[in-house]
Amino acid sequence: MRVTRPMLAVAGAAAVLALAGCGSGDSDAAAKVPTTATGSLESLAARAKCKPDMQIDSDTVRQAICKTSDGKYIFATFATDRGQREWINDAKDYGGFYLVGRKWVAVGDDKVVKALQGTLGGQEEIGANHSQHTGHSGHSGHSG
Repeated sequence: MRVTRPMLAVAGAAAVLALAGCGSGDSDAAAKVPTTATGSLESLAARAKCKPDMQIDSDTVRQAICKTSDGKYIFATFATDRGQREWINDAKDYGGFYLVGRKWVAVGDDKVVKALQGTLGGQEEIGANHSQHTGHSGHSGHSG
């Protein structure tokens, strides 16, 4: 299956919005962050105590939905660092919270990302803040 990067980013970001919305959560996670985990999507998901529901399985990206007691999130692994960074840069336009490791990313609400960080390590990045958008009432008008 050949899927272009922009389509993957949009698909991933749309799923993030469906799972996490545009808001942020409260968390006082001042816990010590472990060394960033590495491995396959399955091994990382097992470490996070998640059974991944595969959505995309290609040579360049593997993406699944995970659900834990902390909530739902998107988990993706990448063949290259560049592919990962392009995906994240495109997806961040849609908001959300991103936990970024070496060739993997988990995307969900702030509470979920902070909980995962305590297990998988990684660096948190934050997408666009949709509350700053003007000229829209109700839905943002994103369409595909």
